[in-house]
Amino acid sequence: MFTSLSDRLTATFRNLRGKGRLTESDINSTVRDIRMALLEADVALPVVKEFTRGIRERALGAEVSQALNPGQQVVKIVNEELVEILGGQTRTLQFAKNPPTVIMLAGLQGSGKTTLAGKLGYWLKDQGHTPLLVAADLQRPNAVTQLEVVAERAGVRSFAPERGNIGGHDAVVESGEGTRSFGDPVAVARDGIDYARRSQHDVVIVDTAGRLAVDADLMQQAADIRAAIQPDEVLFVIDAMIGQAAVETAQAFQEGVDFTGVVLSKLDGDARGGAALSVASITGRPIMFASTGENVKDFEVFHPDRMASRILDMGDILTLIEQAERAFDARQAEEMQRKFLAEEDFTFDDFLQQMAALKKMGSLKSMLKMMPGMGQMAAQIDQFDEREFDRVEAMVRSMTPFERTHPKQINGSRRARIAKGSGVTVSEVNGLLERFTEAQKMMKQLARGGMPGMPGMPGMGGGARKKAQKQQKKKGKSGNPAKRAAEERAAAERAKGAGPGGGALGGGGAAFGQGMPDIDPSQLDPSNLPKGFEKFLGK
Repeated sequence: MFTSLSDRLTATFRNLRGKGRLTESDINSTVRDIRMALLEADVALPVVKEFTRGIRERALGAEVSQALNPGQQVVKIVNEELVEILGGQTRTLQFAKNPPTVIMLAGLQGSGKTTLAGKLGYWLKDQGHTPLLVAADLQRPNAVTQLEVVAERAGVRSFAPERGNIGGHDAVVESGEGTRSFGDPVAVARDGIDYARRSQHDVVIVDTAGRLAVDADLMQQAADIRAAIQPDEVLFVIDAMIGQAAVETAQAFQEGVDFTGVVLSKLDGDARGGAALSVASITGRPIMFASTGENVKDFEVFHPDRMASRILDMGDILTLIEQAERAFDARQAEEMQRKFLAEEDFTFDDFLQQMAALKKMGSLKSMLKMMPGMGQMAAQIDQFDEREFDRVEAMVRSMTPFERTHPKQINGSRRARIAKGSGVTVSEVNGLLERFTEAQKMMKQLARGGMPGMPGMPGMGGGARKKAQKQQKKKGKSGNPAKRAAEERAAAERAKGAGPGGGALGGGGAAFGQGMPDIDPSQLDPSNLPKGFEKFLGK
C-alpha cells in the first residue's frame, strides 16, 4: 500500500546521510520532497500542509542544529509527525460494562463491511469473546447470505431473520405498484441485540447497508439504526484505495452517523494509501483496525507508531513477534529447544511442524516486508512464489514415517517414489535432501557454539569445550635426549617457582615474572586502599 511513498521518503533521507550540519537550504529541499511524496500518495492537501509545517519548524530549531547526527534527527522528526497524523496512540475497543457490547459497522457499498464483520468476529473469538453477527443489510443483493457464509468461515454465529434482497434489485424499488421493501433493518438490529442477550453473546456486530455514493437515504437509515440500538462503538469502514475521496466520504459519515473509530480495508492493495494518512487527521477519529486480505485472519489492530515505521522502511518487528507468539505452540517450542541443546537431529516431522506454524502467521511476503530495510527489496519479495512451500510440503508428506526421521536412508528407489507421489522430479527431491542435510549440520554447529566454518564462541556449547580440552592435553616428550633433558630442567625450575608463595599471584610466580616480593596483606596501610577494601585484609 505505501510502497511508492516509502520509496520516495527513503530516497529523500538518503541525501541527508553523512552530513555533519544541515543548512536551511537542505531542510527546505527535504521538506519540499516530502510534500511532493505525500501529494503523489493522495494525502489530503490540508493534512500535507500541517504535516510539512510541523517538520520544517522542528527541523530548523535547536533539535536538529545541536544533534550529533542531523540526518537521523530529521528522520526521527518525520517519524514522530507521521505517528501524530495517524492518530498518535493505539485505540482499542471500549467494551460495555453490562454485555452485550454493540458494534455497528457503517460505510459505502463495496468498502468491505461484511467481510470485515467476519474478521472482527474471528478476532474477538480469539480474544475469548462470544460474538454474534447481525445481518441488517437487507438492501444489497445476497448480503444476508454472504454474512452467513462469512460467519461460518470465522466460526461464529449469525442472526438473520430476514432474507433481504435475493432478486438482484435494490431493497426499495419504485414500480407501478408503488414501493416495496425487503424488511426493516432497524427491527432486525434491535431484535439481534435481544437475541444476543438471551443467548449470552457478549458482543454484537451489526452489519448495515451501504450505497455506491453518499446519499440522504443511506445516512438516514444508518442514523435510525444507531438511534435504535445505541451502539458502544460505531466503526466507519473505508476502502484504503479510494484516494482523495476518502476525506469527503469520512466527513459525510461523521456528520450523519458520528462514528467512533475507523477501519481501513484493502490495506494490501497497490494504491497510494492517502486515505490512511488523511482520515484520522481530518475527522479526529482514530484508526482502530486494518484489514489486509480476504482470509478471516488477515486482520490486525492498527498501531500508528508501527505503521509509521513501515512507511519509513524501519520495519515492524513488534507485530512480527506477536504473530509468532500466536502461531507457535509453547510445548513444541520447548521440545525444539531441548532437541537443539541435546544436538539431536532435526527431522522432517519437525520441519512440518515449523511450516504449519509459519502458515498460521500468514503470508510470508507480508512477514518479510515487516523486516527493517526490506522495502528496498519489495520487487524481489513480490516475485517470490509462496507455492514453493506447498511443493516442499508435498515431497515431505510423500515420505514414510521412517524416511522422515531417517533421511539418510532414502536411497534412489525411495527418491523416485517420493518424486512420483508429490508430482516433482527426482532432482528436486535430491535438492531438498541436500538442503536438509546442510540445515542439520548448521543446527548442530550452532548448538556447539559456532557457525559453520567459524570457531566456537567462548561459553557457548561444545565448541569452547573441545578447544579447552585440546589446550589441556599434555605435550609429548621430545625424542632428542639433549632437548628432553633441557625441557625437564625448565619444568623443574617452573615447579620450584610455583611453590609456597608462588603460582599466579606469588612472589616466584611465572605469571608476573621472577623476583616479585611476597606480600603480607596484614601489613598494608588501609588509608592507601580503595574504600571498602579493608574487609579483605582480615582486620
